[in-house]
Amino acid sequence: MISVVLVDDQPLVRAGLRTLLEHDPEITVLDEADNGRRGVWAVQQHRPDVVLMDIRMPEMDGLAATRQIVSDPALQATKVVVLTTFDEDEQIEEAIRAGAAGYLLKDLSPDELRRAVHVVAGGEALLAPAITRRVMQKLAAHTAGRTNPALLADLTEREQEVLRHIGLGESNEELAASLTISPATARTYVSRLLSKLNARDRSQLVIIAYESGRVTPGQG
Repeated sequence: MISVVLVDDQPLVRAGLRTLLEHDPEITVLDEADNGRRGVWAVQQHRPDVVLMDIRMPEMDGLAATRQIVSDPALQATKVVVLTTFDEDEQIEEAIRAGAAGYLLKDLSPDELRRAVHVVAGGEALLAPAITRRVMQKLAAHTAGRTNPALLADLTEREQEVLRHIGLGESNEELAASLTISPATARTYVSRLLSKLNARDRSQLVIIAYESGRVTPGQG
């Protein structure tokens, strides 16, 4: 069972999200909150697998709440997905930098929403396909060369190749197909990279791939 906390200042949005998510028998919504401060409290109390977090809210916005959740050692297993109506590069970048495991627009379909929760709960990053490459290329322009080369020194050639494919936004299944390995082996490589690079989640691996130059703007 995948546990979820909803954080959004609009009651109708929360009610709609709860109904859509709980249509899936493998998802349960543990709690709701109408601002970031209460959202952080709810997450601390319930320690859900996934948080769906709005950005613009009173008292504490979603970005500040995401940073607080991600920085809490007791919530390392909780993944935050920023869910908003605003398709703005700056906010998307801030959400990724804050440690969000995903960023989705509210115009996605019910099936896409439920799939997103499953994907993120399974340890993969998830960004709306229409904005992923654009945002990551912009991040690359701002952060190229920031990663210390020594951080990658212990990676094998194969691990560096896996990192590059993660940076290109490939899922575990796509990674397995690209490298002609099994999905289980792909998951093993991803777990190994998370450990070696001290990364919280796949989103951070994508950022490292760009910062280190393993992936460059326009590459695909």
